[in-house]
Amino acid sequence: MTGARPWWQTGVIYQVYPRSFQDSDGDGVGDLQGVRQRLDHLAWLGVDALWLSPFYPSPQADFGYDVADFCGVDPLFGDLAAFDRLVADAHARGLRVIVDWVPNHSSDRHPWFEQSRRSRDAPKRDWYVWRDPAPDGAPPTNWQSPFGGPAWTLDETTGQMYLHSFLAEQPDLNWRSPALRAAMFDTLRFWMARGVDGFRIDVAHHVLKDPAFRDNPPNPAPSGGHKPASAYDAQLHVHEKDHPDAHALYREVRAVVDGFDDRERVTLGEIHLPDALDRWAAYFGEALDEIHLPIHFGLLDVDWTPDGLRRHVAAVEAAVPPGGWPTYVLGNHDERRLATRLGAAHARLATVLLLTLRGTPTLYNGDEIGIPDVDVPDARRRDPMGLRSGVPALGRDSGRTPMAWDGSASAGFSTAPPDALWLPLHPDHARVNVEAQRNDPASLLRLTRRLLALRRRHPALHAGSYRALAAAGEVFAFERRQGEDAVIVALNLSGATQPLPRAVGSLLLSTAGTSERRAHLGAWEGVLASPPSRPGGPPLADGP
Repeated sequence: MTGARPWWQTGVIYQVYPRSFQDSDGDGVGDLQGVRQRLDHLAWLGVDALWLSPFYPSPQADFGYDVADFCGVDPLFGDLAAFDRLVADAHARGLRVIVDWVPNHSSDRHPWFEQSRRSRDAPKRDWYVWRDPAPDGAPPTNWQSPFGGPAWTLDETTGQMYLHSFLAEQPDLNWRSPALRAAMFDTLRFWMARGVDGFRIDVAHHVLKDPAFRDNPPNPAPSGGHKPASAYDAQLHVHEKDHPDAHALYREVRAVVDGFDDRERVTLGEIHLPDALDRWAAYFGEALDEIHLPIHFGLLDVDWTPDGLRRHVAAVEAAVPPGGWPTYVLGNHDERRLATRLGAAHARLATVLLLTLRGTPTLYNGDEIGIPDVDVPDARRRDPMGLRSGVPALGRDSGRTPMAWDGSASAGFSTAPPDALWLPLHPDHARVNVEAQRNDPASLLRLTRRLLALRRRHPALHAGSYRALAAAGEVFAFERRQGEDAVIVALNLSGATQPLPRAVGSLLLSTAGTSERRAHLGAWEGVLASPPSRPGGPPLADGP
């Protein structure tokens, strides 16, 4: 059936942003006990693993990605005992737990950095990247931070500058130091010993820099892709990230993870190289011995047309090495909300696409109910990306707002009043919430659950091959197949009726909620079907 594929190839990952998932203690901020309280939602939905964004001790300059202790829990979120209870309860429900690992940088409050900056001959000096300023006092390279300004800050104590690819509060770790490397590998072992099932590796392609510290060349065609451009986009970032030496490092990381015990764990790498598929695919490793699932973000920029999707998926399929496995995302804590980027109708089609393409999909919490972006008032904006970059539209607050569980004043997220929540709720949370959509068979939530159930039932969907199909008009169609099991997916990307592809037989699921036989797709309709000659079983009934 599945060829004994590992769980991380056949499963679906659900990203939990702890601050915004469930507040258990009434302080307006989500926490680990809150995640534990909502595990039944994930089990009911039908996902296989949850990925927890950072919960480590942190000054919260970048909301947890400035880590002050790689082996602890910030009191804001609980403690190690709360984490252990969460893992145990998740495992009891058949859910695996993935944690964020942040290898590129630490907080400037981390004891390692506090020791490193004491003097030029401090024992941990080489655990971070230090350089003398240029003769005129300028930074040693022209490298920039996406948060605004140079990626170098002068430390008055020693007269040298330290590198920070992101905020000045996030000094870069020096992976060319054997001692630092050993210490960071120990952090992986720490969490594996506590039962985690894998690691999502933050900005995985940033970890090693050009040892010659060369300047980046100018970008002849600056662009922010699907985001507004900033000063950061004026350069081609060829020397401070995606260095070839990173591949040897990830072979070591993989050996640490695979060799810890006999548990089957996964590594997911955040690798933003959407226009360089060959370099993205290199992170699988020549022997598939680096990152299990290098995350590809190209669907965020894709031309949302049948031809655009067909070309993009074909390019990804061609780039994945034999034996490799794609992974797709359409939303996360760094992006605008799917329902806002594409609109409600396309968000339903995008959910079908994400959960039926060959590969491992990641769902972002709240996208299963279509939470939209929130127009956060200036006084409540928190994200340093928007506040410091000089481009307010780059702020990520709008996609990080709290989960809506019911129609109460604080949406079941917290007992705190709405104005005390860390970010404001979406204004239509009385309608767009889990409770309301669980009771509505036509809702996005129920559609997502039916898709996940079909994906689990059909080997073609969780383990099969991908083949694009001919389709007329504004329809993107493809076949997934595993042995005798085959499922056809057809998506009408227009507001007009379109002909069904000839390959479509009996319907297994329709986003329009109908299973009647017909020759056309309705406006914005997506269907899953069996081929005409191979019935795939009756349409899947959506249980309570």
